[in-house]
Amino acid sequence: MIEELLPDAVVTVEAYGDEEPPNTALYPEEEAVVAKAVGKRRREFAVVRSCARRAMEKLGVPPQPILPGERGAPAWPAGLVGSMTHCDGYHAAALVRAADLASLGIDAEPHGTLPEGVLPAVALPAEADRLRRLTGEHPGIHWDRLLFSAKESVYKAWFPLTGKWLDFTEADIDVFAAPGDRCSGGFRARLLVPGPVVGDRRIDLFEGRWTVQRGLVATAVSVPHT
Repeated sequence: MIEELLPDAVVTVEAYGDEEPPNTALYPEEEAVVAKAVGKRRREFAVVRSCARRAMEKLGVPPQPILPGERGAPAWPAGLVGSMTHCDGYHAAALVRAADLASLGIDAEPHGTLPEGVLPAVALPAEADRLRRLTGEHPGIHWDRLLFSAKESVYKAWFPLTGKWLDFTEADIDVFAAPGDRCSGGFRARLLVPGPVVGDRRIDLFEGRWTVQRGLVATAVSVPHT
């Protein structure tokens, strides 16, 4: 699911449902992070890292610990950039060589309406207006949840490039459906604060793609080198 949203150079590994992927054992450093966590949190932590280590192997990189760094962002081995996501029934990791992409972000969410009160906290007025139009045109898509997921992917791509927080209201995201396809499309995120410098150019726009499959909405952002 995530693979089709990203460039060919990106390697992805996914786990669905209660599937228990191989090699979910944690390294001692990782065990220390979740030593006091409840069982559900421990399993999510382990399964998504199993996905990431299998992606490392596909890239020819020896599997190694993936520790949360600043603001929880995963600390990847030198020469790699990547992103992880999990929700009920789904875990995924995406990795790419740093020479091929400057950054990437992925997110998956249950395809359902956002809890009451969340949308006003994450959507700009212009975004809310566009969501109402999209709901009228394509009522089978939970556009509020899709917008939330897109903002998560944008943040995950933004943070490794800046080391700074990006508020939900600091990116204006325009979501659109693919022509003739009501279950996939793209989005553009216009940054409302100074964007990261990639190469010799400041980036003020992120582009991404989305899909709705198997009861999930997934989004992905890839940031090319300039």
